[in-house]
This record gives sequence, structure tokens and C-alpha cells, in this order.
Amino acid sequence: MNIAIREHATGGAACRVRLSRHPRDMVAAQRLRHLCFHEAAGLPAQPGWLDRDEFDADCLHLLVEDGDGRLLACCRILPLAGGAELARSYSARRYDLAPLVGIDMPLAEVGRFCLRPGAAPGDALRLAWAALAQFVEAQGIGMLFGCSSFTGADPLRHAGALAWLARHHLGPEARLPGLHAGVETCRFAQISDGEGDPAALPPLLRSYLAMGGWVGDHAVIDHDLDTIHVFTALPVRNIPSARLRRLRELARELA
Repeated sequence: MNIAIREHATGGAACRVRLSRHPRDMVAAQRLRHLCFHEAAGLPAQPGWLDRDEFDADCLHLLVEDGDGRLLACCRILPLAGGAELARSYSARRYDLAPLVGIDMPLAEVGRFCLRPGAAPGDALRLAWAALAQFVEAQGIGMLFGCSSFTGADPLRHAGALAWLARHHLGPEARLPGLHAGVETCRFAQISDGEGDPAALPPLLRSYLAMGGWVGDHAVIDHDLDTIHVFTALPVRNIPSARLRRLRELARELA
């Protein structure tokens, strides 16, 4: 699947967004992920200074580059024909996705989104979402999903954000993922922090929620990356028409 996206001026510089075309694109993404998820967090270096796993080879890698070809942001996309293929996803290793298996429409898992330290998050997110919108329309994707991460593996550190999610953004009860055996978790019901604090939400998760996304009812604790993460889903039909129209317009600009 190729999406041709021309250069786009943002923040006074020419940037471009594209999908991976060559194995070296995946390696570039793995290097940036290592910088963001390991080095910036003060965690031990991984072999080859790469953040990689067995899911990378099956994914497309979306790259946001500056005018010099330096990678500013990236994420990976795993297209699935429907809920019956959810076992292939990274999320299925952390959450019991049985409630979603019956979904009969194309899905795409979006994961490992990261932004080079010092890069402007608004520009990178906007361009990435425009490219994702183009991909969603081209492939007829009905729902995006993935894991939204918070820095720091102590759930109490994120009590305000988790309380806000519990009160305002839980998904349909029949679709909520269950607990995965052997995975350390924290149910939102265990967190009590008043009304909660939406300002404490990570930027990417705020983007999902602003477009009509929802989350599961518990967080997974990942000590290896010193994070917690929550299952996040965005049914395309939930995206407000005005927001979808703006994304389509930007995607046409980029094409």
C-alpha cells in the first residue's frame, strides 16, 4: 500500500509524511523509537540501539520527516480484515480482546507513536492524522485502536487522568476489553481522585478522545518501558463531521 504525500510547509519548514517503502524506513523508525522510549526515559539501551519486536515486520510505518529527511515522528499501522484477526495485534498480548472479535469491518492498530524530543507536537500530530485519514479512507477502515501510554509505571502518578477517563470516556460496556492473564493491571475503579484532570492526558490520547474515541476500564503496567497504557479505540463513524472534513482537506493538500 503506497500513499504519495507531497512536502507540506509547517512551522516555516518543509515537511513530508509518507508510509514506509523500504526496510531502512523501518530501521529509522526503530531508532527514533529507541531514542524516545529508552534513551529519553533513562532506560537501558536495547541491542543495536533499536526498539523493535516481532510485530514490526507485519506493519506499515508512517514517517513524518523534515526538509532534510530527518525523522521527526513515526508510528506503525497494522491493518486487519476484522475482529477475527485481532489476535495478530500487539494489543491482544496485553488485553483480552474477546469482546471485540465479532466486529465485522476492517480495523487498524496504530502503535508506537513517538515524537523526536524538541519537535513541535502540534505539527507532527496534525500531519500524522492527515496521513492516517487518507489511509483510513483508502482502506475502508472502520475503527482505529491501540494502546495510549503515560510516562511512569506508577498508576497513582496518573490518578487524575485515569479518574477523568473513568468518568467521561469509557467505551460501550459490551466492547470493553477484559484483563489479560499474567499481565499486571490497575482498574480505574481502584483510582479515586475526585472529578479527575483532563490536562494530565497525553497529547495523542487527547486527540483520540476529541475525535470520539473511547478507552477500556483498566490500565496495563509496563515496568520495562516505565509506562502504563490504556486500550483506546476510535470508531471512524464517531469522528465529528467538521473534524473529519478538516482532516480530509489536509490529506488532499498532502496528496
